[in-house]
Amino acid sequence: MLKFAAICPHPPILIPSIGKDYLREVISTTQALNELGHKIKELEISTIVIISPHAPVQMDAMSINGGEIMKGDFSLFGNSTSMEIENNIDLVGNIKKIAEAKNISTEIIGDDISLDHGSMVPLYFLRKHNPKIKVVSIAFSYLDFEKHFEFGEAISEAIGTINENVALVASGDLSHRLLFEAPSGYSPKGKEFDKFLIKHLENNEVSEIINFNSELVEEAGECGLRSIIILLGALSSLVYKFKKMSYECPFGVGYLVGEFEVGNC
Repeated sequence: MLKFAAICPHPPILIPSIGKDYLREVISTTQALNELGHKIKELEISTIVIISPHAPVQMDAMSINGGEIMKGDFSLFGNSTSMEIENNIDLVGNIKKIAEAKNISTEIIGDDISLDHGSMVPLYFLRKHNPKIKVVSIAFSYLDFEKHFEFGEAISEAIGTINENVALVASGDLSHRLLFEAPSGYSPKGKEFDKFLIKHLENNEVSEIINFNSELVEEAGECGLRSIIILLGALSSLVYKFKKMSYECPFGVGYLVGEFEVGNC
């Protein structure tokens, strides 16, 4: 069953051997992610389903990594930290089957696809206390937001077919345009986007998120909205409450860590 859900950012500087002196700028984020790691342990989670903007994204289909053993490293960031994680193949197959029954195009991609940093950064913290936790790695698509919400519903239904405690994680950074020195440049719409998204999450205003102003989304330069919409679809049949654990933007990119307290509201 779905026991835990969260939103996690994924800047590689959160990895201590990469971030080094920059870690002092993201203390709130790392503390919150460590808290989530402890929660994963307490709930005896055996599988984490993670949705990443940096996994192989297709225009018209959701993608699920089909490799029995998934590997990845941070060599692109000049670091030797690596991961080797067992996939939950049964859950992968069930997600695809149920999603396609709902007319949502879903593809299982080859086992030669490496884990991306959008998956590995959160998993570094979430698997810290149990490196044997299995993972299902998912990429969203460029289908409309409604399809992503429906895909989340399919994921939730698939999770219900296995006798395990499962966590669902939406990996994504918010606006990349919060400061003049931000990697994507500055836009005043960046802060507006982040503020509105967090407000709608806290107020459980799901329809407002699905119907987000497209111009505002584009101007914000975000990368996590579709991941979050999938997560909201998965939670739609459950009782839950969103808790913002931290939000900071020291480098011009919004880092939100939030937990959805399932069944505790």
